[in-house]
Amino acid sequence: MKLVIATNNKGKVREIKEILEPLGYEPVSLADEGISIEVEEDGETFEENAHLKAKAVYDICKCPVIADDSGLEVDFLDGAPGIYSARYAGEGATDEQRIEKILSELDGVDESMRTARFVCAIYCILDNDTEYSVRGTLDGHIGTEPLGSNGFGYDPIFMVDEDTSVAMLSAEEKNSISHRSAALKQLAEILSEKSE
Repeated sequence: MKLVIATNNKGKVREIKEILEPLGYEPVSLADEGISIEVEEDGETFEENAHLKAKAVYDICKCPVIADDSGLEVDFLDGAPGIYSARYAGEGATDEQRIEKILSELDGVDESMRTARFVCAIYCILDNDTEYSVRGTLDGHIGTEPLGSNGFGYDPIFMVDEDTSVAMLSAEEKNSISHRSAALKQLAEILSEKSE
């Protein structure tokens, strides 16, 4: 089954393809389909934003679409940056600038209070009558400095254990535990049950 991925984020496209292709799906990017769209993400939850993106792309292509909205929730920051993860340091900020903002806000905060999670909500529209929403999470804590060069976004400061950040994991290791992987696996189970 071909699934159009409603994102312009190349890192997300790569991860989604790596997870879904072995399960027999054919994920394609907006660029692959010649679709150019920027959707205003003005929902109040990850799920609402994922739905907005999926619906906007589905209305254009009229074929199965998946969209994700994901981000980082830091407990000490009352769940921030949350749905504002991509623009937490301002529009057009780099990953490095977003990371620096988080680290500065947690400067001097004890490790026990730096708990955090990555959240991923995925919305799938198969046709006019069939839609699904799933959510995956990955728990960890925020480190004190960026570590590793793999991944993207907040991966270099998100620690999965004492001395390993997500950006230190291989693509295979990350895809076995990530919030996006957890959500996509739930979706794959739903889709496989539907096709039986």
